[in-house]
Amino acid sequence: MRLRVEFTTEPFDLDEAPAHAVVAREVIEGAELDEVDVGPFGNTAEGAADRVLTAVDALLRKTLEAGATRVSLQVNVVGEDER
Repeated sequence: MRLRVEFTTEPFDLDEAPAHAVVAREVIEGAELDEVDVGPFGNTAEGAADRVLTAVDALLRKTLEAGATRVSLQVNVVGEDER
């Protein structure tokens, strides 16, 4: 199964990226997912279900530890793994 996760972390800071946003970007970019799009107001990543779910677990734990007060996310099934 392939999953796509879309997420944001708060609080927002338009002047510079808060620590929790930097941590979120590092987690997702290091998760060996197939597609990653990191932006100022939302982020998406796609890949095999086990990798996405592992990344979501790390994302939640590490961004909350880094000061996020809210993490909003949505996970969608987008297809089957090509094996």
